[in-house]
Amino acid sequence: MEIKILGSGCTNCKKLEANAKKAINELGIEATITKVEDFKDIMNYGVMRTPAIVINEKVKMYGKVCTVEEIKKYVQDENRG
Repeated sequence: MEIKILGSGCTNCKKLEANAKKAINELGIEATITKVEDFKDIMNYGVMRTPAIVINEKVKMYGKVCTVEEIKKYVQDENRG
């Protein structure tokens, strides 16, 4: 599974990354977490507000910091997919 955190590296982006790492650890699954900070790359996802989380190339949420529980739900939904 591939998870991308889109954002400039601001406080909210870092918090979203930390929440994603915690969610993956709690679920006990393997995933790669990548930070995407280049705004051209972020725009390619159609995201106008950061931070954003992308799982397996699908934008799951943007414009807010997802909770650990929200991220776990997105990951589980993607695993069922």
